[in-house]
Amino acid sequence: MYYITYGFFYLLSLIPWPIMYFIADGFYSLVYYGFGYRKAIVMKNLSIAFPEKTEAERIRIAKDFYHNFIDMIFETIKMFSISNKELQNRFSTNSEVLNDLYDSGQNIQLECGHFFNWEIVNLNISLISRYPFVGVYQPLSNKIMDRIMLKMRQKNGTILIPASDFKDNFYDYVVDRYAMGLAADQNPPSEFKAHWVNFFGRLTPFVVGPEKGAKEKNTAVLFAHFYKVKRGYFRVDLEVITTTPNDYEHGKLTQVFAEYVERAVRKKPANYLWSHRRWKWEFDAQKHGHLLVK
Repeated sequence: MYYITYGFFYLLSLIPWPIMYFIADGFYSLVYYGFGYRKAIVMKNLSIAFPEKTEAERIRIAKDFYHNFIDMIFETIKMFSISNKELQNRFSTNSEVLNDLYDSGQNIQLECGHFFNWEIVNLNISLISRYPFVGVYQPLSNKIMDRIMLKMRQKNGTILIPASDFKDNFYDYVVDRYAMGLAADQNPPSEFKAHWVNFFGRLTPFVVGPEKGAKEKNTAVLFAHFYKVKRGYFRVDLEVITTTPNDYEHGKLTQVFAEYVERAVRKKPANYLWSHRRWKWEFDAQKHGHLLVK
């Protein structure tokens, strides 16, 4: 069944880009106007993030977000057959920010938000990085689709580590040098295992792992803002946050990361995954006060 399913996606990926995007536009109409997939969550998130904008402005951002979201699905299908030459023609970045650190001997933690399109960025970073590129992933419940996505994501050499293996078995996957990509803006597993920081004017819990890992391994921490230049073409802007993570007081590096994400989102509001329930927990001083980053 794996080979049949993989073959199906591979054949789909051969559809020319203009036709693929034409189909994507049809799916956008179904998802936004028909099913209304997570529309209430998207609009609530936008009202929290952009209270100064009008309802019409937030609706425009939401529509653009859904276009980007659906495009990402079809662009990911294209990754099954795309050549590396075409991939690089559709991608640009200031890779020297990453690669100039290699000779320092320091490894890298490359942090980002949930921007579009992370699948394309994964395949490209693997091509341009002097470091072996490492990603952490959550295995899919469907074993066939999990195997298919792993094959696609690893085709340019990305080392993928299941989240369940990351804590105790990291060095079973990574020998020495690495640049590890982390989408570090997701909800923590618990509101009580978090750094509570200011994010879009609201105290918000962020996972503690990225900051803890950077300090324990003394990695350079870089921020990656990636976005669509035009349909089917992408750019990654890399910036060094710090090469001395242990200079930051407890929680401060997480606060700085949240500020980077917020600035990136404000530049390109439709480029963020608004369908995620980012503010499902509200800060309570009695419950969360000891976790607040001041």
